[in-house]
Amino acid sequence: MTDTNANGSQAGRTGLVIRIPEAEPAVHAWRERFDPSARAGVPAHVTVVFPFLDGSRVEGRVHRDLADVLGGHHSFDVRFERCGRFPGVLYLAPEPDAPLRRLTEAMTERWPEAPPYGGAFTEVVPHLTVADGQDDAVLDEIEAALRAELPFTARVSSVDLMVHDGAKWQLRSTFGLLESPRSDPE
Repeated sequence: MTDTNANGSQAGRTGLVIRIPEAEPAVHAWRERFDPSARAGVPAHVTVVFPFLDGSRVEGRVHRDLADVLGGHHSFDVRFERCGRFPGVLYLAPEPDAPLRRLTEAMTERWPEAPPYGGAFTEVVPHLTVADGQDDAVLDEIEAALRAELPFTARVSSVDLMVHDGAKWQLRSTFGLLESPRSDPE
């Protein structure tokens, strides 16, 4: 959930994310220093949709629909073994990324009024942001250090609804995916 104004986000802004606690040992210190969303309370994650609907809308029927749509997807494993970059951004690339893309597509199909990143990008690339708004020298340093921490595998079994309370991001709800056997990601 990369938000260039993560600390000043408006109350009620929401996002759907997949927490990746397995990443924390490798990325926590870097994210605290170089990712504003971490300092605003967002854990290591891969974004499904940000921004999502206003928090006041995510009750009742929308909450039930989220549970239904997400509950129709199976849990899966992803592997993080390489870094990638956008301008000023260093991220970990989940593989395979197709199940993550399918989750985003399902949300966009159900809620077309909430396109990922406000529709700013023609292609949404699943990623776990480590550093945002940094120059290449800083990103090079972080990437070199991260190589010793890779690879690792994470189990994706739920999607979290995060809401900004005006000061920090807070977990509002967790939506489970259908359980499926563990398998090594390809």
